Amino acid sequence: MTSNSYFSSLPPATKYIIVVNVVVLLLDYALHRFGIQLTAIAGMFAFNSPYFRFWQPLTYMFMHGGFWHLFCNMFAVFMFAPVLERRWGTQRFLIYYLVSGLGAALTQQLVWALTGVSGITVGASGAVFGILFAFGWLYPDVEMFLMFIPIPIRARVFVLLYALFELWQGISPHAGDNVAHFAHLGGFLFGWLLLLYWNRKGYTGAQAGVSSSQTADKLRRWWNELVSKFRSRKQESQGKFRNYHYKDPVSDATVESDRTDNAEEQKVNAILDKIKHSGYSSLTDEEKDQLFKHSKK
Repeated sequence: MTSNSYFSSLPPATKYIIVVNVVVLLLDYALHRFGIQLTAIAGMFAFNSPYFRFWQPLTYMFMHGGFWHLFCNMFAVFMFAPVLERRWGTQRFLIYYLVSGLGAALTQQLVWALTGVSGITVGASGAVFGILFAFGWLYPDVEMFLMFIPIPIRARVFVLLYALFELWQGISPHAGDNVAHFAHLGGFLFGWLLLLYWNRKGYTGAQAGVSSSQTADKLRRWWNELVSKFRSRKQESQGKFRNYHYKDPVSDATVESDRTDNAEEQKVNAILDKIKHSGYSSLTDEEKDQLFKHSKK
């Protein structure tokens, strides 16, 4: 790998997260040949399981169930984590990543305790979902192009739809896909809570786009703009309706012609009254000419 490659230009925490996860998967494959199940050691079991160990809520996020599981998670890290790490700095980004992953673990443990159903959980998905949430929250209007959606979609819409999908999958009795959907939602939740906490503390790296009051202001402005556009379009349509249905279809030239005809009519009436009282001989040449032109119409 050359020194000027894109991977080498990644910020340190993003790079090390990818490297560590790849190395752990290769180590898992290697130890499996000697009959050692690394997943049983580093994967996360329920608190009440005899296989639970105190380090598992941390180590589980560096374990994966196979190549494609690892690839999907690390591809998301590769795409979105550098933006956050460069904005926050390496230390703050790493804290956010770990808090999201630990929050996902805690959420999954809570679901196991409430449902009485437990198993083993591995993967960085909880932390990755925290990254996705932070990106959509801090850069809500960035347009994303997804393979399964043929049109650009804003980051905030993508995050919202993804969260709703995970919730639906988590509560659906027919899901049966062996995916820890509530752990994903836990990554969303704890990432959001940490962003709100940072904003209250005035950390400038997390401030933009995080404030709930700013979000409310954005929603109000969006609603006001929508209402304003609707009213303007309604007024335009009503104006067109009046133009075509209530106004007389008369041009300015026609109105001016009517005014001229009325003036000539008044002059002719005055000439006729003069003839009635004084006779035709009392008319001037101009009045006779006016009367003659009128009689020809």
